[in-house]
Amino acid sequence: MRALLLLQGLVSILGLALAAPAAVSIPPGPVHIRPLVIWHGLGDTAQSPGILKFMDEIKVVHPGIFIHSIYLNEIAEQDRRAGWFGELDKQLAYVSEELRNVPELANGFDGIGFSQGGQFLRAFVEQYNKPAMHNLITFGAPHMGISDIPPCGTFDLLCRIAKQGLQRGVYSDWAQSNLVQAQYYRDPNRFDDYIEHNHWLPLINNELSYRNRTYPRNFSSLKNLVLILFSEDETLIPKESAWFGSYAPSDSPDEPKVLIPMKEQPLYVRDWIGLRKLDEQGAVALVTCEGAHMQIDRECWEPLVTQYTGGKMDLPPPDSPDSASVLLVQDS
Repeated sequence: MRALLLLQGLVSILGLALAAPAAVSIPPGPVHIRPLVIWHGLGDTAQSPGILKFMDEIKVVHPGIFIHSIYLNEIAEQDRRAGWFGELDKQLAYVSEELRNVPELANGFDGIGFSQGGQFLRAFVEQYNKPAMHNLITFGAPHMGISDIPPCGTFDLLCRIAKQGLQRGVYSDWAQSNLVQAQYYRDPNRFDDYIEHNHWLPLINNELSYRNRTYPRNFSSLKNLVLILFSEDETLIPKESAWFGSYAPSDSPDEPKVLIPMKEQPLYVRDWIGLRKLDEQGAVALVTCEGAHMQIDRECWEPLVTQYTGGKMDLPPPDSPDSASVLLVQDS
């Protein structure tokens, strides 16, 4: 009988101990580094040796950082081909779904875009921005389009096919549905055709009479926008497109080209995409890197990567609905 009473007492004590909150000291958790998303440029692939090397270099600068390299096809040659051929609206929708399915990106990320990949990341922010981007760095991106295509390499078959298509009719329905560069081709001598027939860039830049209110709201939510221009760029025409510059519309190709800088662009003055708001907040940095298009040396990229990526990630509070996607485990 005494043994039974003793056993009941132990059970009662144990029950109280389990019910009572334990007074424990939880050490500070690890610093959560904001992840990074990279979108490669034309002619490259998500897992090319150059992209992989760059990712490794970033991981030296920011140990422990998670990096996702955007792909449009897991087969390298098809991923490269998608940089030349495809419909940009469909490609952006695909990438939006791709990023939503990466759990490490659920609480936001920084972005680095190379050449046209920078322009596409900007379009992602305007159109989707879920998960949300924090800082965006673009290297030589054609934000105001291109006014010409540079000569192709001798053995660059994809470039030659695309250029022939552009020369046949850059604003034809076929070109606008199949050639990536046609969809951001901004011919100053055919500006009316550009506005009327270009399927993509006039919408992304909100240049049409019916303007999307989501674009400026999303774009101006960036914390920092870093626009890099290459001093000797002969691939991006004009090179100032990397800073939202463009040639003024002209009635004749024989007239001298006049460059309109960012702050004189209608999309800036009237703030069609939220660029002026970002700039007035001190969130736009115009940077020049010495050299040709996409010839990025360490002196160019490392200070920018150090400053604008790898920051502390903002996690939702424990009682936030979004916190369900964040699992914090205390080591025993």
